[in-house]
Amino acid sequence: MTDKFTQSGLPPTVVSLTDYLAKFPGIGRKSALRMALHVLRSSKDFAQSLSDALMAVKDRVSFCRTCWTLSEENPCPICTDSNREQNLICVVEEPGDVIAIERTGCWRGVYHVLGGAISPLDGIGPDQLRIDALIERTKDGHVSEIVVATNPTPEGETTALYIARIFSNSNLKITRIARGVPVGSDLELVDDSTLQQSIEGRGEIG
Repeated sequence: MTDKFTQSGLPPTVVSLTDYLAKFPGIGRKSALRMALHVLRSSKDFAQSLSDALMAVKDRVSFCRTCWTLSEENPCPICTDSNREQNLICVVEEPGDVIAIERTGCWRGVYHVLGGAISPLDGIGPDQLRIDALIERTKDGHVSEIVVATNPTPEGETTALYIARIFSNSNLKITRIARGVPVGSDLELVDDSTLQQSIEGRGEIG
């Protein structure tokens, strides 16, 4: 512990907090250190509230067992919203994509979160995704369209084609969001206007 203090010029507790903060995606050590120092400069009430918020997220938030987005309720408020068009399912890779599409305000259907995309190089096949759960949701016949909104990456495109192939012999309409979304990007990073145009300009796959 003394060595850490000597090498960095920081108390070991600050070094430890910085180490943990640096584990967040997109946060480098410099940003993590600024965050740690901000916590240090803030009141004890702030630190306690931050700690409480972190534990609340772990204790209360889980996956909706219908659409698999993040929620404190099961089913989630989107799945139980009577104003939503339950016959339209938008398929996305991660819960963050639901947040991105909801920001646009243009989608009034429901969602299905796959939990990733098909990526053989990473050992992720269809069985590792929630594709079976998607098939199960269509069995009662009330779903009329599936909008595939996987990311415009090679993995996302592979997943979209796989889903289209699965439902090729069904009566379902399978569409893909339009190409307004830049190839290779993540939906979470796309601006609202572009994402809205992609949703509204979707076309059938195949």
